[in-house]
Amino acid sequence: MKAFIKFFLLAAVAATVFSSCQNNSRSGYGELDDWAKQIVSAKRASMGYPVNQNIQLDRFYKWYLANNLENVGLNNVGDPFGAAGGLLGAHKFEREVIEYFAPLYDYDLGNLWGIVTNSGTDGNNHGIYFGVNYLKNLTGKMPVMYVSDEAHYSNPRIADLQNLDLCLVKSDPMGRMIPEELEKVLDTTRPCLIVYAMGSTFKGAIDDMDALNAVLDAHPEMAVYRHVDAALFGGYLAFTQYRDMVSAKKYRINSMAISGHKFFGLDDPAGFFLTTREVYDLQDNNAVAYLNGDMKMINCSRSTSSVLKFWWMIHEIGKDEWAKQAVAILENTRYFKEQLDSIGYPSWLNEYSNTLFFKRPSDKVCKKYMLAHNYDENFGGDLSHLVVMQHVDHALIDEFIKDIQE
Repeated sequence: MKAFIKFFLLAAVAATVFSSCQNNSRSGYGELDDWAKQIVSAKRASMGYPVNQNIQLDRFYKWYLANNLENVGLNNVGDPFGAAGGLLGAHKFEREVIEYFAPLYDYDLGNLWGIVTNSGTDGNNHGIYFGVNYLKNLTGKMPVMYVSDEAHYSNPRIADLQNLDLCLVKSDPMGRMIPEELEKVLDTTRPCLIVYAMGSTFKGAIDDMDALNAVLDAHPEMAVYRHVDAALFGGYLAFTQYRDMVSAKKYRINSMAISGHKFFGLDDPAGFFLTTREVYDLQDNNAVAYLNGDMKMINCSRSTSSVLKFWWMIHEIGKDEWAKQAVAILENTRYFKEQLDSIGYPSWLNEYSNTLFFKRPSDKVCKKYMLAHNYDENFGGDLSHLVVMQHVDHALIDEFIKDIQE
């Protein structure tokens, strides 16, 4: 009898806990709960955009809630390498994030400046803005901005926003800026602000920085600032045998933008921007008394939670695990290409890339895997692409191949 009563009480407690968990997952707003359920269910097959869906922030959010930080107004406004502002922020942790990542891209800690950004585009905006001020204050002339016609769509928008003279340089069929085309359009009477694509948006192309730098070096009279948009590729390449490809020293890179919500697995848009102290010191001064410092960056308010998530992941995941993930991404990309080749399905892959583009499949397949699309007559017209991130394993690849055959 006692055993039965004990079993009954344990069952009752378990039912109460289960009921509580179920109720906690419901907001009381039906359409919101339906959306959440649909999003969580769909993330597994999401391959059209460069988002790591193997996010590991469970313990972070438990810590965050346990310390009541969800009810604190946080803001990382101000220079993380300068005097702190008056708001509640985490500049110490932001500096540690920047100082952790900088050596991976061959930036010296003694000649370093950077911030955690709101996105890769925010990082590009800073790179271009810093490049303009650097060249303008160095030469007294406004630069011309050069970027390939296959690079990220944010670049022309940023040029428009900053009222810059923009030159879109022709790319080859695989999406790489053509050195000879850069030579044709260079205005050597003005400084050159060039943006290199470390992974173009649709085809995953990497601009040949050696060849392009050779073109620029042929004009020593022209001041040059090099910014690299490495939003996706800069994440994983830094942890592979190909890390020299993102070396600031090797390619004389003045600044670089890398995303946090792509390879690194932050659950909201974020990133980091790296540059040298030399570049930072040639920016226009913007002393703001009520922030106790010089505001040379573009944005004022910046996310503290993104800083804390980055810092958390550095300590929870770290270089060894990121290296394993980077190797797995490239290996799974090769496997994906081999499987498409084995069924004779037209597909293309740039070197060092995790982005496959191919003949556009049926609407059913496109919808299930949330594929992104484009049109290019060089490859037969309608195309789709997918990005092999951490959650794309052999099982998902095999499922895709089966669906595309059907």
